[in-house]
Amino acid sequence: MIVVEDVHKTYRGGGNGEVAAVQGVSFRCEPGRVFALLGPNGSGKTTLLRIISTLMKADSGTVEVAGQNVREQGAEVRKHLGFLTGTAGLHEKLSPLESLEFFGRLQGIKGKLLSDRIRALTEQFELGEFLKRPSGRLSMGQKQRVMIARTLIHDPGVVVFDEATTGLDVLAAKALTDLIRHCREEGKTVLFSTHIMGEVSMLADDVTIFHHGKQVYLGTFEDLKSQQVESTLEDEFVRLLTSEEVADA
Repeated sequence: MIVVEDVHKTYRGGGNGEVAAVQGVSFRCEPGRVFALLGPNGSGKTTLLRIISTLMKADSGTVEVAGQNVREQGAEVRKHLGFLTGTAGLHEKLSPLESLEFFGRLQGIKGKLLSDRIRALTEQFELGEFLKRPSGRLSMGQKQRVMIARTLIHDPGVVVFDEATTGLDVLAAKALTDLIRHCREEGKTVLFSTHIMGEVSMLADDVTIFHHGKQVYLGTFEDLKSQQVESTLEDEFVRLLTSEEVADA
């Protein structure tokens, strides 16, 4: 489970100004459900996910992952958390096998347990054909499968995806959406960010809509559809973002 309560984060901008990236955000992500963080680019999604993933500290508020406080128990949180971002890459000289071994050891996995875990992920994501090939020689789709396996090497109970379909071809994007569904079926807590309403309608049980660091909507996806004013979900998304309340924020 992920619990976010009244989180704030402000950056110091140019000319000694300040930019409020996250403003009083609160929500809960439950096991066995997929939670979508929907918003345009620059709305604060990545900042919030970096706070949840222990890569950045909030100015105020609290975040718990698997019952652990991310500020006070970061190392313990990382044992339960997998984080995949569309901007992450692979060391081009390392093979997928070497990458999986390295990240497995970082998580404290070794010996037969690590070998068994790599074998299972190799089968699940069909890595065998290029498992020992330098990553610099892999296609984009192959690299994405390796990065997914790397994210899951320690079998985390909480998985966070930050715009992870960015730049993927159709097959690689489908593999990722299939993975999100599989994680839900396994009872994992899944949180993903996107700016694409179609991904939300395809995957999300719960959703919060973000704009200028603030929440415009929080609830189930079914409730969002039932409250829809515009003829399409995409138009409803735009309506919420451009409402008077948001414009005055």
